[in-house]
Amino acid sequence: MSTNSKLNILFAASEAAPLIKTGGLADVAGSLPAALRELGHDVRLILPAYPQTIDKLGKVSTAATLKMGGHQQPIRILRGTLDNGVPCYLVDAPEYFSRQGNPYLSPNGHEWGDNAERFALFSRAIIAIGQNRSQLKWQPDVIHCNDWQTGLVAPLLSTEPGRPATIFTIHNLAYQGLFDQSTFNRLELPEELWTLHGLEFHDQLSYIKGGIVYADRVNTVSPTYAKELLTAEFGYGLEGLLSHRTDHFSGIINGIDYQEWDPNNDSRIPHHYDHHSFQLKQLNKQALQRAFGLPDKPDALLFGYIGRLVAQKGVDLILQVIPGIIDRGGQVIMLGSGEAELEQAMEEVHQRFPKQTGLFIGYDEDRAHQVEAGCDAFLMPSRFEPCGLNQIYSLRYGTVPIVRHTGGLADTVIDVTPETLTNGTATGFHFNKATGTALWGAVERALDFYQHSRSHWERLAITGMQQDLSWASSAEHYQALYIKALSDLET
Repeated sequence: MSTNSKLNILFAASEAAPLIKTGGLADVAGSLPAALRELGHDVRLILPAYPQTIDKLGKVSTAATLKMGGHQQPIRILRGTLDNGVPCYLVDAPEYFSRQGNPYLSPNGHEWGDNAERFALFSRAIIAIGQNRSQLKWQPDVIHCNDWQTGLVAPLLSTEPGRPATIFTIHNLAYQGLFDQSTFNRLELPEELWTLHGLEFHDQLSYIKGGIVYADRVNTVSPTYAKELLTAEFGYGLEGLLSHRTDHFSGIINGIDYQEWDPNNDSRIPHHYDHHSFQLKQLNKQALQRAFGLPDKPDALLFGYIGRLVAQKGVDLILQVIPGIIDRGGQVIMLGSGEAELEQAMEEVHQRFPKQTGLFIGYDEDRAHQVEAGCDAFLMPSRFEPCGLNQIYSLRYGTVPIVRHTGGLADTVIDVTPETLTNGTATGFHFNKATGTALWGAVERALDFYQHSRSHWERLAITGMQQDLSWASSAEHYQALYIKALSDLET
């Protein structure tokens, strides 16, 4: 099959921006299908019909009705269209999806007790569409599944004739969809799937293992994270299986929406700029300092952080280096929420240094864009990071990333070294060990670099702005992956 062939692609995910979002999966599901449509493919997104998705999708109609074993009420397939033109199907099963909370957790923060049933139903609805049993009169050539919530699709499809090719993307292997054997029995899954070589994982039912074992092609969201998943440190016991499938396992870096994240046309920031008018970024820095009550100091290196306040993101390491940053005349702005202990620690640091730190507990999209536009440097010391998006936003906005050498951070940020400075490829600063001392080493390098030569810093930032980390580039890699999966199916 040639790269010019038009494919029918069903893109299956449990969340998608801007309809509903808890993490990076939503950004991918909200952007990649549109980029694939730009390549000429007929891509349709499928999600559960949460109340938020129905409300935000706006005008929807009933496209099909499914009768599924074990469910007295018919399952409706609603259809609408995203603002970017992507058709969207919603699996409307009110007893499973019409509830408050987020897709996985109740309002009190606990996992829904019937998550196994909810996403088994979702997977079976995907299969019904995939096998053209849904009255839609449309059948995909490829079903692209994402994370454990769609992990049953490939195994349940595997023995069906005339099936589509299947892709399974791992966004974060830490979340596996593990349930007990009684759940396997209750879901009435085929008995032959309960084996060491199937869905059984240490006497548990593993949804994510189903995707890894049975999909025609498996990938994750950066080349370095793909390598890390083959190790005991990052593989969560599945490293052997992934190594066994290494010929069909790869990493494709996520992209970002270059229309949503464009400093030259961003309605959320006060002053527009691009790499030709980089000096105007200083006006955003001044506005950001004022918004967070910081002194208007153009020469102070302003560091930013946006994200969850959790150990995975290395927030505790940032807490260790803030006093050193302030001693060197820098400023820090933090935006995020998460673990109560880290939120409290951030509050205490802010109270200790009210004129050198800015803090917003929570998430606000406008502020996120303003932090990216106004800061000089971005802190991202993650203990692990499958891909990461904020470092890519930072590159786009000329905000130099300081990252741990892991996952997608290692793939998207080029460390400042004598060689990379000479050949003009440097875009940020790396450190290796997940310690405060190692992070401080990178921060100190950044401070020294900034204070030594402002023109060199500007060149570093502009190099980052000129990188192509759009979805257009990533979509071409996924297109090639789909063609490989179809070739696998044919042979």
